Amino acid sequence: MENKFSLDFFNLDGKVAIVTGGNTGLGMAYAEALAKAGADLLVTTFDDNIKEVKEIVEGIGRKIVFIKGDLTKAECREEVISTCLKEYSKIDILVNNAGTIRRAPLLEYKEEDWQAVMDINLNAVYHLSQKVAKIMVEQKSGKIINIASMLSFQGGKFVPPYTASKHGVAGLTKAFANELAAYNIQINAIAPGYIETANTAPIRADENRNNEILSRIPCERWGKVQDLMGTVVFLASKASDYVNGHILAVDGGWLVR
Repeated sequence: MENKFSLDFFNLDGKVAIVTGGNTGLGMAYAEALAKAGADLLVTTFDDNIKEVKEIVEGIGRKIVFIKGDLTKAECREEVISTCLKEYSKIDILVNNAGTIRRAPLLEYKEEDWQAVMDINLNAVYHLSQKVAKIMVEQKSGKIINIASMLSFQGGKFVPPYTASKHGVAGLTKAFANELAAYNIQINAIAPGYIETANTAPIRADENRNNEILSRIPCERWGKVQDLMGTVVFLASKASDYVNGHILAVDGGWLVR
């Protein structure tokens, strides 16, 4: 029987993955998961904090290289592409994880904060994905994995550009999928729910807010970074070859409550 299913469909041996913002939090979890599945990595960072992810990936026996820079700048994106091709000669997987959030009431929101969030969360995703897509079209294969949010579906409060950008990420995922599917390229997005990371520590420390969130999650717990690791491997692998333009919520049931 042709095309018989195998667990090898999840194997990423020989693949090359770019993970933006892959040195902390969920980004580091994505990098670790892809490395454990067999991929070599290029990780982008905003700072010099690379020791932990470097030790993790090299401890698994995979290669990792780093680009430090601002992905909102064209020269940084060009460096990411050129370095990956120089080091590995190809790009199989792109995980658009890098992002930011700035909180303030709508009526007090500053224009510069709006622009800063939109630039990294949406504009950089579009421009880097477009450049990587050109490489993948030549290869006639590739996986682009965007990071959406619960606020790709909902409005939220005090984060208007974050909400707008994450709705935009969902839209870009679908638009790219429509145009690139013919080239054997799949573009999907992960929408994490409430996950235990350094960014959510202040919310979890607020007893009232923490209880409010837990009361909405059917499985009655915050997610852990490990809950996203299998998802990124699935979307990066042959196992998801017929999944395209999908926004996959990993939220413990938050959206269905």
